[in-house]
Amino acid sequence: MSETNQESLSFQTEVKQLLHLMIHSLYSNKEIFLRELVSNASDACDKLRFQALKDDSLLADGADFRVRISADKEANTLTIEDNGIGMNREDVINNLGTIAKSGTADFLQNLTGDEKKDSQLIGQFGVGFYSSFIVADKVDVYSRKAGTEANEGVHWSSEGEGEFTLADIELPSRGTKLVLHLKADQSEFADTWRLRNLVKKYSDHIAVPVQMLEEKPAAAENEEDAEVDAPQWENVNSAKALWTRPRSEVKDEEYQELYHHLSHDFGDAVSWSHNKVEGKLDYTSLL
Repeated sequence: MSETNQESLSFQTEVKQLLHLMIHSLYSNKEIFLRELVSNASDACDKLRFQALKDDSLLADGADFRVRISADKEANTLTIEDNGIGMNREDVINNLGTIAKSGTADFLQNLTGDEKKDSQLIGQFGVGFYSSFIVADKVDVYSRKAGTEANEGVHWSSEGEGEFTLADIELPSRGTKLVLHLKADQSEFADTWRLRNLVKKYSDHIAVPVQMLEEKPAAAENEEDAEVDAPQWENVNSAKALWTRPRSEVKDEEYQELYHHLSHDFGDAVSWSHNKVEGKLDYTSLL
């Protein structure tokens, strides 16, 4: 994969402070990084869906939005990929390297010293991407903005220290792919069953399908010569808005996680009301 126009850039001071915090603070709830990255990927799909209402040519690569998660135990890597709006070189610098879009300063000013509460602030101030460095010692981002040519892709890479590198790269389709090179003591996040459970726990309500390769049992001895089909991508989350599901099927924990997702509040919702009304007008409400 050839790269051109390579350069190294420094993070802004506030981002350096944030990265140092992510890398060296022992958050009691490390798994929240996956919630944040899946949420970001879902947002990228929503942004493209909205922009395509005015320009449907942006959907040249297809309109079936999805987020895909895969892991490589041997390499100790975790990959999260979406086919949403994507980013060009300028977007990557603005979104991943500077304070302009990250909300980093507000995040730092609101730290409480309580690990649990501080980890919940990550989503509230839009610094979810940087939570990658809670579990990874290097992150690669490959992205191509919808509506651009294949040779306008960009590769961002950083080890979470003072700088990041950028290079132009050819990518076959739009969207963003994150490759997390996990720390040696964070290999649990390269386990597919662990990842599936986290998706169900934190991202079941997200309307965009979150997919992983299906788990196939090892072939029996008498089937060793049989042709084994390649595993297919399958939905891990319900990919269905929580309020459209029957109230009897929704657990209290799911209502609370939806509240956290929408509000970025680190506390629980006090109460909720979920109703379906049928008559001259049919509607569902979730308050």
